[in-house]
Amino acid sequence: MERSSRILVGCTGSVATIKLPQLVQKLTEAIPGVEIQVVVTEAAKNFFSPQDLGQDVRLHTDADEWAAWKQRGDPVLHIELAKWADLIILAPLDANTLAKIASGLCDNLLLCILRAWDAGKPFLFCPAMNTKMWQHPVTAQHIAQLKAWGYHEIPCIEKTLMCGDKGPGAMAEVDTIVHCIRQHLNKDN
Repeated sequence: MERSSRILVGCTGSVATIKLPQLVQKLTEAIPGVEIQVVVTEAAKNFFSPQDLGQDVRLHTDADEWAAWKQRGDPVLHIELAKWADLIILAPLDANTLAKIASGLCDNLLLCILRAWDAGKPFLFCPAMNTKMWQHPVTAQHIAQLKAWGYHEIPCIEKTLMCGDKGPGAMAEVDTIVHCIRQHLNKDN
């Protein structure tokens, strides 16, 4: 019997994290038997309630990294999650975490997972930030770096942002993200 797809959803400190429960629900509906685990940065925790994810979705935070590890030989969470998942999606990917990834930093659970990620497995990212941040020249450099490593961008869209500004920088629509995830999972089957 073929096992179900395993998706790791990473969320960072963008207000677009409010769409996390909707993304999890739509992935569950669109991919039969899918297993989903979520990893959030400390800033992302401000934008959703863990109860909204459902009972079958395991949520990981920085505090979990060392809770299971007591001595040599114990599992290391960021390594275990990188091995467990078939695909990782960063939705949303804020400017801060984008810069850290492009620079090779790994100072939280999510970034450690990304640093341990198997380049042969799909890595998708959905940038989401204020228009002014999106238009800063370093953003294009960071996006280009991730793409050079073989990561797949699901481009941001233009709309009125939560702050009231209008322009590019909003995370792609959830349906678009789900469609892209399904395409990448189907490539591997």
